[in-house]
Amino acid sequence: MQRVSVVGTSGAGKSTVAAALAALLGAPFLELDSVHHQADWTPLPRSEFRALVAAAAAGERWVIDGNYSSVQDIVWARADTVVWLDLPRRTVMRRVIWRTLRRVGGRVELGNGNRERWRNFFTLDKEESVIAWAWQTHAANRARYETAMADPGHGHLRFVRLRSAASVRQFLQSVEAASAEPVPGSGWPLSGGRLRLLWWIRALVDW
Repeated sequence: MQRVSVVGTSGAGKSTVAAALAALLGAPFLELDSVHHQADWTPLPRSEFRALVAAAAAGERWVIDGNYSSVQDIVWARADTVVWLDLPRRTVMRRVIWRTLRRVGGRVELGNGNRERWRNFFTLDKEESVIAWAWQTHAANRARYETAMADPGHGHLRFVRLRSAASVRQFLQSVEAASAEPVPGSGWPLSGGRLRLLWWIRALVDW
């Protein structure tokens, strides 16, 4: 497991899992949202987005998190593993509502100066609200990745489908047990014990 794509419905915990996995593997971590959403939530032009992702995916080791169909072909062409967080809708919604409240109330900056807004909490427009997006796209994402798993064109990929918080923890623990210390300079040089502690802290806060 050298190049990993982490996918799943918004609120499933992709970024948390991907960051922990990158630390365990000693690999660079790229969150696609941080590239796609420029200042004031302006989307990066498709050609620039693809170019930046292609440059990252050209590396020998990485963990990339995100569902963007506009760059999935680039990421999956180089990936050897896809980790799919296929958690129940009720779990996802509980997490994404709490996360949104925490981010809006705390004025948390998400990158490029962007912050979630109170108005996004109350709208049913999935283009404006991550909560609405998570609810409305959950079934479609499940169908999308079930189809992808069955596609012979993805035969080079190992799919790891995680359907509960317990299975996510077990997966990370198995990777930790099989991995050496993170490579110095990887961006998150934590020992296994410190990583485990951080993981549980994040779990208590976000999940």
